[in-house]
Amino acid sequence: MPSDVPLNPSGGAGELSPSLAVMAQQMFNEQLPLAERYATILATMGVTRGLLGPREAPRVWDRHMFNCVAIAELIPRDRKIIDVGSGAGLPGLVLAIARPDLYVTLFEPLLRRHTFLQYVTSELALRNVQTLRRRAEAGPADVSGHVVTARAVAPLERLVEWCVPLLRRGGRLLAIKGKGAEAELNSAYSTLRKNRVSAARVVRCGEGILDSPSVVIELTKS
Repeated sequence: MPSDVPLNPSGGAGELSPSLAVMAQQMFNEQLPLAERYATILATMGVTRGLLGPREAPRVWDRHMFNCVAIAELIPRDRKIIDVGSGAGLPGLVLAIARPDLYVTLFEPLLRRHTFLQYVTSELALRNVQTLRRRAEAGPADVSGHVVTARAVAPLERLVEWCVPLLRRGGRLLAIKGKGAEAELNSAYSTLRKNRVSAARVVRCGEGILDSPSVVIELTKS
């Protein structure tokens, strides 16, 4: 894949506006320059290659980057993460950038998206990331994680059946959801019991920093 995107965010698509700069610094700390480079790729190449809609470019930070990085507060240090249905790398690449202590495996079945993820991983020199072209629903892989993440992939009941088998004992599924998270969780309890989920809750991440905290369904495997 050619390097057809400017990696300097100054004045370009995906630029961090002054009004968002304080939040970005709090969420990414010393990793902010790398996050800015990824945001630029998302807002340019990500759009031209069809991974994000054209209207998403101006909202890369508040709608995507912040929504994903906020869940890092739920993940202890030095954990192995599996991000299912990674797409453009949300939230997997964002977590890998913000938290170099994490080792992140990206599951993405579609070749176009998988190629994009490989390109970004190489371009940003992310040594804590591997990409696998596979579907989570294909069954347990030769990798397992302390945490499995998912964003805009599937309804909760389907996610549970796909993702819980990828978790180690005591591991957690973090599913980024929206306003209907509570109702979705309440309707899934029979599926949770069947799949050995021992604890479930809805968490709001980034409160006190973000204007719109991320809503996450957190499930723990027994």
